[in-house]
Amino acid sequence: MFEKVFIANRGEIAVRIIRACHELGIRTVVAYSQADRDSLAVRLSDEAVCVGPAAPGKSYLNAPALISAALITGCDAVHPGYGFLSENPYFAEIVNQCRLVLIGPTPEAIATMGDKAAAREAMITAGLPSIPGSQTTLANLDEARELARQIGYPVLLKAAAGGGGRGMRIVNDESEIQQAYTTARGEAESAFGKGDLYLEKFLPVARHIEIQVLGDEHGNLIHLGERECSIQRRHQKLVEEAPSPVGNADLRQRMGADAVRGAKSINYTGVGTMEFLLDPEGNYYFIEMNTRIQVEHPITELVTGLDLVKWQLRVAAGERLTLSQADVRINGHSIECRINAEDAQRDFRPEGGEVDLYLPPGGPGVRMDSHLYSGYTIPTTYDSLLAKVVVWGSDRAEAISRMSRALDECIITGVTTTIPFHQALMQDDNFRRGDFSTGYLASFIERYRVKQ
Repeated sequence: MFEKVFIANRGEIAVRIIRACHELGIRTVVAYSQADRDSLAVRLSDEAVCVGPAAPGKSYLNAPALISAALITGCDAVHPGYGFLSENPYFAEIVNQCRLVLIGPTPEAIATMGDKAAAREAMITAGLPSIPGSQTTLANLDEARELARQIGYPVLLKAAAGGGGRGMRIVNDESEIQQAYTTARGEAESAFGKGDLYLEKFLPVARHIEIQVLGDEHGNLIHLGERECSIQRRHQKLVEEAPSPVGNADLRQRMGADAVRGAKSINYTGVGTMEFLLDPEGNYYFIEMNTRIQVEHPITELVTGLDLVKWQLRVAAGERLTLSQADVRINGHSIECRINAEDAQRDFRPEGGEVDLYLPPGGPGVRMDSHLYSGYTIPTTYDSLLAKVVVWGSDRAEAISRMSRALDECIITGVTTTIPFHQALMQDDNFRRGDFSTGYLASFIERYRVKQ
């Protein structure tokens, strides 16, 4: 096992990694920017190194500064968390070249799955079902227009190197494709440094279902069931749950087997997430893979009883998985609400400021993953995620009831948060019935604003 791990991230995920390391007897060094000097991660870590000013490009995205800090402090591994450089194959390669261990998959796997067109091609070759669309990146607008005519509108233009909804445009008919193509390409170039796009058939009604996989370097690879991630705004998830309200043993077995087959085809190691769209007829299609720990990993932990961050550390250290697919059991139901520093009444506008009082919820089946404390000043430079309220119940009804109670107990004053929005969502009839798809939240938001 590692002696000292460098954490190249911030916020709640940095705190989560520190806690897992300490429970395994591993010392930690956390990177921080000047804006994060007083962060909880800095306070909890054994050591901390300032890697630059607030701007991410000069700190958390500054690979030379991060690698230098890891080497100077005598670390033997680097955990990139999620976001920032966590899915950057060049960073992974540099880590390896400097004789450090990246706590994640190989640079080759990251590169293949980080390019959505290449990932699509690889998974089609592996036999996974895929939405009709381009096999490789689009050469130009004319190719996009011709392919859209062949498969039929509506279609979706997506950045090959992107994620989080950036460089993505829905095109309803041919009159929209030129502007959509130009806008998506420009946005992709700005966000990811590459304007490459690909095109696929758009499914107006679908669920976003993802499968958690876990593999070691000895060829063992299993899945840990599914997560329902359809509650999203502009392709950003706000609420996740495990298992899916429409999940069943047969669907889980089939999707899980495909996820494992796809991951094995690229010799995947560590934790990763295979993402699918599920249509109303029960057909599912591979869309992408995230080669890192997911924000929503706690709900899988609560229904399986496994610590995914500890398993990341173990398999990166060369240990074998000690459980087989037959050992994985899905027990009960878990829900996660992402609490952001945003004003839901003002188009989810990010908010900064000082937290006057922070009191997390507690009681049976409640977990709070957060980097907050009373008196903490929230930087406006980074993602607005403040905390994740995560609950477990014996069934979905109990999980919803428990989440409602936990949200009522959660106190964060001094800044505007999305807690009231989540409280209203937990009472919505469609949500409580599990009757929703990826387009559901837009209509709920309109109803929510009218009621407030």
